[in-house]
Amino acid sequence: MSSKLKTIILKRGKEESLLRFHPWVFSGAIARLPENIEEGETVRIESYDGKTLGIGHYEIGSIAVRMLDNSETAIDTAFYTERLNQAWALRQRLGLIRPDNSTFRLIHGEGDFLPGCVVDVYGDTAVLQAHSPGMHFARMTIAEALTLLPDAGIKNVYYKSETTLPFKARLDPVNDYIIGGYKTNIAIENGLKFNIDWLKGQKTGFFVDQRDNRSLLQQFSKDAKVLNMFCYTGGFSVYAMRGGAQLVHSVDSSAKAITLTDANIELNFPADTRHKSFAEDAFKFLGRIDKGMYDLIILDPPAFAKHRSAVKNAMIGYRRLNAAAFEKIAPGGILFTFSCSQAISKEQFRLAVFTAAALSGRKVRILHQLTQPADHPVNIYHPEGEYLKGLVLYVE
Repeated sequence: MSSKLKTIILKRGKEESLLRFHPWVFSGAIARLPENIEEGETVRIESYDGKTLGIGHYEIGSIAVRMLDNSETAIDTAFYTERLNQAWALRQRLGLIRPDNSTFRLIHGEGDFLPGCVVDVYGDTAVLQAHSPGMHFARMTIAEALTLLPDAGIKNVYYKSETTLPFKARLDPVNDYIIGGYKTNIAIENGLKFNIDWLKGQKTGFFVDQRDNRSLLQQFSKDAKVLNMFCYTGGFSVYAMRGGAQLVHSVDSSAKAITLTDANIELNFPADTRHKSFAEDAFKFLGRIDKGMYDLIILDPPAFAKHRSAVKNAMIGYRRLNAAAFEKIAPGGILFTFSCSQAISKEQFRLAVFTAAALSGRKVRILHQLTQPADHPVNIYHPEGEYLKGLVLYVE
């Protein structure tokens, strides 16, 4: 089958990264494209001297090919089924598939050897997201394979790629169910219930990547006065409530996010007066509150830098935000602070936080260094896959 594929030939010496199993071919590494190649097409990659390097999906842009395999394996239903089964087996081994936990990431792009594909599972619904044209064209094959996973019980597949596919590809994806339909949007994470808005919410509807960090926050929440900034659906707030917080205040600039947060609090802690929410800009809120009002603050902002061109402004944003928190947090307080910007390195994020700490003049100690959970694995040959950075800080 692979002999019928069109072949992309690399420039001399540009095969080195593929020989080190990096899953991307950049456009600048290509010596010759075949005629009439179409975006999303499965292609064969060959070195300048004629050696086959593997098979991948072609797309127009800086990343020209996302590698699917380093051999001439046929990219067919059996290929996707095998990769999905391997990912499912890993989640089982991680202990994520339990009666009290029906929420997890099943496919994390390059980390699960399916570059350009994300699948999050919420009970019997899988939300499938394509980040490349090739995965867009493979969506039905992947969806059908999801429903056939042994013991998974996946009955519905919602395709959500309107905002993740390259605009220039002109694919016009429609967010909709491609298998099954809507029944319930309530999923369980570590025994807590959440309304998941995969229809209109951010990402696939929930920030699955903060599950372990939410559990850690719960351990710090006993009798604490908690402020959850950029709360979105209130995940950290719900865990803080279960941890025995004295009060929990949730802040987000989106009124819709606040509505979701309130619904999730009510779902788990009906009529509990410890929680209050605010639809307000984060910087304005931090600016008006009294010093020492909160002794546990969570800063989990949206990505300040989605591209490298925005790194400078993002660093200023992280510094300002953390400086405001250092100024207002109570003595002996705990600060959970995060960056989900892939363009910001761990070192850059830490520098921004350290600078903010120095400006505050307060003594600050690192208690934990946080990252994404194990169901968001990082391909060791693709360090770019490590995007979530976090610090838990003790502020004297």
